[in-house]
Amino acid sequence: MARRLIVLTEGYSNPINAKTAVSVIRYRPGDVVAVLDSAFAGKTASDLLGIGGDIPVVGSIEQAPVADTLLVGIAPQGGKLPAGMRQAVLAAIQRGMTIESGLHEFLADDPEFAAAAAEHGSQLIDVRRNRERDVAKREGIDERCLRIHAVGNDCCVGKMVVSIEVADALKAKGHDAVFVATGQTGIMIAGSGCPIDCVVSDFINGASEKLVLAHQQHEIMVIEGQGSLAHPAYSAVTLGLLHGCMPDGLIVCYEVGRTHVNGLEHVPLKSLEEIIRANEAMANLMHPCRVIGVAMNSRLCTPQQAEIEREQVRARLSLPVCDVYRHGADELADAVLRLQREIGKGV
Repeated sequence: MARRLIVLTEGYSNPINAKTAVSVIRYRPGDVVAVLDSAFAGKTASDLLGIGGDIPVVGSIEQAPVADTLLVGIAPQGGKLPAGMRQAVLAAIQRGMTIESGLHEFLADDPEFAAAAAEHGSQLIDVRRNRERDVAKREGIDERCLRIHAVGNDCCVGKMVVSIEVADALKAKGHDAVFVATGQTGIMIAGSGCPIDCVVSDFINGASEKLVLAHQQHEIMVIEGQGSLAHPAYSAVTLGLLHGCMPDGLIVCYEVGRTHVNGLEHVPLKSLEEIIRANEAMANLMHPCRVIGVAMNSRLCTPQQAEIEREQVRARLSLPVCDVYRHGADELADAVLRLQREIGKGV
């Protein structure tokens, strides 16, 4: 049953910090009744986030249309709830609303929130909370299912979006494809998945393998990536996921114009060539795999700049290249189907 969501972005209404809000609005627009940011009350979601049409931006829970869930729509570095959001969360709890959060800081562990929730019958859902305690066993893998995995040269480059769009493009072509979520926003959209970046390190490979086992009844699975092998903070998560899901093919994601690691501006990004070599080398330790395409995020480019970049990267790498928003995902979906034919999976 569809829920009625208020998406909380208070003070963090930009495409990077509010990426959870942007993606939920993009892929579940019928569920969202309002965005909450008091500094922009009276505007629309489209004004604020560039998506969502005339979904209203409100200044408080009291000003919002009737809703049953407050969704924390931000993914800040460190994963803590900003102090400026506490009042809105408490107001929603006092109305008996469900609170859904993908933060690393669990709301249910907050004494004030927990007490208020118990008093008012509110449910606190921490999407990243998990009990994964299985190691990878390499048993029961069905090799008829084609496994595609989105990787990146950095975090926040669009790996989740690319995974969803490629899976949807494959479905539109008549194939049984499924998007497999590995992060909090993807889980909120898909309704299932595993928050890989919050799994104890010994069990990341096993949790990733469990996702494969849970979805291998499909012809093709497209598995969302996390972080980057070259990211100083998140490479361990990336490698465990890569080894655990044992992909047949990789789609490399990057943002045009970004030169340094997001949040670590003193650390330069590796070239796409280096990222491709590293990911193929690491993946092939577990299972034969190669990069089949490149997804460019050209959100900061003009259409002309995006086309020039696309052709230059195609020439450099001899791979299909597209921005799934500007060009659609058909070129990458066709690359997936070529790989499927070449290795004889599911056909």
